Order: sequence, then structure tokens, then C-alpha cells
Amino acid sequence: MKPLKNKVSITLDADIIEKIKELAEQDDRSFSQYVNLVLKEYIKKHAS
Repeated sequence: MKPLKNKVSITLDADIIEKIKELAEQDDRSFSQYVNLVLKEYIKKHAS
């Protein structure tokens, strides 16, 4: 079973939003899926 997800609201700079949209589209993912992917990779890399 997939883990449950929670909705959150964050404020991002317009240039960051546009770049994430571009990268998500290139990877055939939604904006939200791509943000989750990027954050998971970041946490994995930086968690000790």
C-alpha cells in the first residue's frame, strides 16, 4: 500500500516554479511528484 500523503502549502519564487515545471514535464511527472522526488533525493543525500 502506498504511504498516505498530506497537503501542505508553501511559497516558492516564480523562477523556481517555472524550472520545476520544466523538469517535471521532461521527466513525465506532475509538479507535485517531481517536488517529492527532488526532496526525497535531497534528504537521502543529506540525512545522517
